[in-house]
Amino acid sequence: MSEKAVAIAFYFVASGVFTVLGNPFPILGSREVTDLLTRRLEEVVGANFAFESDPIKAARLMIDHINKKREALKLRPLMYEKREKVTLGVE
Repeated sequence: MSEKAVAIAFYFVASGVFTVLGNPFPILGSREVTDLLTRRLEEVVGANFAFESDPIKAARLMIDHINKKREALKLRPLMYEKREKVTLGVE
């Protein structure tokens, strides 16, 4: 991941946008920094990072986060159909 991509990702999180990235930052060897980026940063700026390389799991993280925010706003939980099995058109 380039320095520019990291800077853009931090801009989004600092702006309050939950951000899921496929590749973790090289600083994730530190438990303290990992905890800050993936948990505690939300207390400071209203958003945090999540790292998930599987696109289906990443999408689930985003959908769950959106539903949590919708629930806090007392909005209906789903604006889309819930599907159990995801297919990519290849069988």
